[in-house]
Amino acid sequence: MNILIVGSGGREHAIAMSVSKSPLAKKIYCAPGNAGISAVAQCVPIGAMEFEKLVSFAKEKEIDLVIVGMDDPLVGGLVDEMEAAGIRTFGPRKNAAILEGSKAFSKELMKKYNIPTAAYETFDDAKKAFAYLEEAAYPIVLKADGLALGKGVLICNTKEEAKDGVKTIMEDKKFGDAGSRMVIEEFMTGREVSVLSFVDGKTIKIMSSAQDHKRAGDGDTGLNTGGMGTFSPSPFYTDEVDEYCKKYIYQATVDAMAKEGRPFQGVIFFGLMLTKEGPKVLEYNARFGDPEAQVVLPRMKNDILEVMEACVNGTLDEIDLEFEDSAAVCVVLASEGYPLHYEKGLPISGSERFEQEEGYYCFHAGTKFDEGGNLVTNGGRVLGITAKGPDLRQARENAYKATEWVQFENKYMRSDIGNAIL
Repeated sequence: MNILIVGSGGREHAIAMSVSKSPLAKKIYCAPGNAGISAVAQCVPIGAMEFEKLVSFAKEKEIDLVIVGMDDPLVGGLVDEMEAAGIRTFGPRKNAAILEGSKAFSKELMKKYNIPTAAYETFDDAKKAFAYLEEAAYPIVLKADGLALGKGVLICNTKEEAKDGVKTIMEDKKFGDAGSRMVIEEFMTGREVSVLSFVDGKTIKIMSSAQDHKRAGDGDTGLNTGGMGTFSPSPFYTDEVDEYCKKYIYQATVDAMAKEGRPFQGVIFFGLMLTKEGPKVLEYNARFGDPEAQVVLPRMKNDILEVMEACVNGTLDEIDLEFEDSAAVCVVLASEGYPLHYEKGLPISGSERFEQEEGYYCFHAGTKFDEGGNLVTNGGRVLGITAKGPDLRQARENAYKATEWVQFENKYMRSDIGNAIL
């Protein structure tokens, strides 16, 4: 099979690495890709939102399967464009990707089909949002309705913070058009757990659980980021939690989307909060998480292309999804100053060591080759250093050891990824 992966981050590198291990893969392309992805796929200089160019390229190269890794092209309708051109594509169509593309839609879906989630209100008028905050209980959560690179969620402890948040989202438009509408919801407490799943429109198969660390600083301080590290599996995702979620959340979501005339094929990411009242949905994503993919995919035993083909064909019920009885931890190496201001073009050394080490992975997120062919930084999140181990404690130790193998100026990372498991 000729494969085209759309995206350029650590998630797409993890997908490309998994695809490269499949005997079904003949030629792998990635648009636009990055320096690390180029080791397993041919990178092509086409942006993820350049739909016309992507479709033309897929036709020209006789692509058998397109895998869309990123949220923007999914929500924008790339799958629809590819399918209209007769090209098989893994990922939800535009009318199903709205599950991630609109917080208001997903909250209304959960309310309609009794899927456990936080109480909420939706606003498209800042004045009404300000008025609502006068009587609200605190802390409270503000969410930009649309896509905001994982940063459009504000947790506000006081009325003043919340009013500033509404101004930031709806009036200052810090997150662009994503802030034209917003959701205000109750603040839930408990452990957060991420669960990825494969879906074929009617059947859902659950992958291994994971837990992300969103804040920039140790102790979950600082600004929200796209993710500073993660571990899998989560010890807090017990058999009891799994049973509850399968009964009230997972299949219920797939069935709800089908009933709404929006059958979902691809990956649903369930962001869960394990509250005293039971698990509740924090958010849905319509694709692999980043950096969750970097700890889940290296532990998957299945041929990823076989699973993706089953999702596209509607035969996922015939797949027995299996994961190694191991653990993995990913520590993100970022450029100091992320997620605000940071330098690019800084030389990176040491990444070649991972090619010789079993169970260690260096997933590239923001990298490129400069004009001289040298590996340099090209983003806020630069590398995702992932290591496996027989248990979480050992995997964590291995991952932090491996972060020392790679060097670049202004290298920054959290030192407490996985502390919850110690």
